[in-house]
Amino acid sequence: MADFVLKDAFDLAFVERLAQACKTLHNAFDQKAFLTAALPENWTAFSLKARMRHLSLQLGKHLKGDYPEQLQVILALAPQFNGLAGMLFPDFVEVHGQADPDRSIAALAALTPYLSSEFAVRPFLQQHPERMLQQHLAWAEHASEHLRRLASEGIRPRLPWGQDVPWVKKNPALVLPILEKLRNDPSQYVRRSVANNLNDISKSHPDLVLELAQRWKGQSAATNALLKHALRGLLKKGHPLALQLFGFRGDLAFELATVHITPTTLAIGEKLKFEFSLRHAGLAPAQYRLEYLLHYVKMNGSLRPKVFQIAERTLQPGESWLIRRQHSFEERTTRKHQPGIHQLQLQINGQLQGLYNIELLPI
Repeated sequence: MADFVLKDAFDLAFVERLAQACKTLHNAFDQKAFLTAALPENWTAFSLKARMRHLSLQLGKHLKGDYPEQLQVILALAPQFNGLAGMLFPDFVEVHGQADPDRSIAALAALTPYLSSEFAVRPFLQQHPERMLQQHLAWAEHASEHLRRLASEGIRPRLPWGQDVPWVKKNPALVLPILEKLRNDPSQYVRRSVANNLNDISKSHPDLVLELAQRWKGQSAATNALLKHALRGLLKKGHPLALQLFGFRGDLAFELATVHITPTTLAIGEKLKFEFSLRHAGLAPAQYRLEYLLHYVKMNGSLRPKVFQIAERTLQPGESWLIRRQHSFEERTTRKHQPGIHQLQLQINGQLQGLYNIELLPI
């Protein structure tokens, strides 16, 4: 979803409801003054994170008492609000509670079931590394799946939107004991976080993740699925060992029929269609993983490849597989297309095949 949609979690109705809830919890709360400060004239131009941070700051200014007193109001507010707007309450702790880690870390644990505290724990990880490592290990054994997920998600080396924690990125081996505790977690919600954490680590320390994957592989169906998701980046890159772990050999005998592309010249906003046939020429059944790369033209004229998965399938000796796909060049918030010569390339079990030019015209 685009940012202009997400930020509406903190719309006028939310701010008014928040003000009323604060007034109900604390009669001395100046509801009118808060609304005036919380909704400046340029409020509609604020991004999602800017709105959240502004509201956190204004709550700190308008809630009566010191941080421990204000925190009690925040803990009472959180259960009253669902969805993305719940990010506000851990953010309040991040903004106002860094000098009081004892109360703040306990509060983040209490708040995470309403909406994860994964972003708010980041400055505490940076300031108190040893303490937070032990805290995440403890959360990994908690009865609540929300706390177990926080144990993994909060300490991801490359958490999207999250504050950078350099020591985690530099030495991710410190994180592995936490992930070890969670690899067979009964909650898919938790296991998916473990996979995302490992995928983060694989971007800078692939050998570390591959060594772990070899130890975990085959322990359970759930763990195998976790590893498949964790190694998705390495699989897309055609890493031989990652492919071998899941039975995708790079030395297969196959025949690739001519690739048909229509049209080879199209305008931004239109769709490209392509098809090809693959025949397995080996003497025994084999697993195939098919992907295609679209080499996009960048603003400076260079090409940047992006990998798209097609499918995986086991083929019998002599069996053929007909693949038909289409690729959209529609403009999106996250991807703006540049006119020029783009290129399509197939990837079969990590091996690149062919290179086909596609001319993209301006709208």
